[in-house]
Amino acid sequence: MINKTIFAGFGGQGVLMMGYSYAHAAMHEGYHVTYLPSYGVEVRGGTANCTVAVADDEIASPIASQPDFLVVMNNPSLYTFQNRIAPNGAFFLNSSIIEARPSRTDVRIYEIPAGEIAAGLGNPRVQNIVMMGAYIRKTGLVSADMYLKSLKTIIGEKKKSLMELNRNAFTSGYDWDGGVD
Repeated sequence: MINKTIFAGFGGQGVLMMGYSYAHAAMHEGYHVTYLPSYGVEVRGGTANCTVAVADDEIASPIASQPDFLVVMNNPSLYTFQNRIAPNGAFFLNSSIIEARPSRTDVRIYEIPAGEIAAGLGNPRVQNIVMMGAYIRKTGLVSADMYLKSLKTIIGEKKKSLMELNRNAFTSGYDWDGGVD
């Protein structure tokens, strides 16, 4: 088994954190993992994406020419990556921001209102963690417990006060019932 995912959006949306935290959790679940970040020179507000490959065996290349999953946080990323996703792949769209819809008919589309959910939690900056909750639930490649343990490790002791907010954001995305089965 090998699954490749591209996480994409603007710098500052936590896109690289999404990929890194997922890779960290998958590694602790015993998978082979690669994490390949890419971002524009602008960083905040510019483009950002990362590719995470998770496999039972060694991974020959971290490049995802046809990813299985695409987690998209903004319109430009949808336009950039929509034609790369593998047939029968799945899009996870931040429907709070993305107005367009993929033109592909051979993929599954999950629309998660991450912005509204995060705003309801009192902090729009946790949209990425809301998206991760929906993504982890749907893909099932890592357990929710392992993801949250990894997130806690990454956040560290200095920012452990943020962990409760992140846990609530993750749970809100994980439990969201608007189309994620």
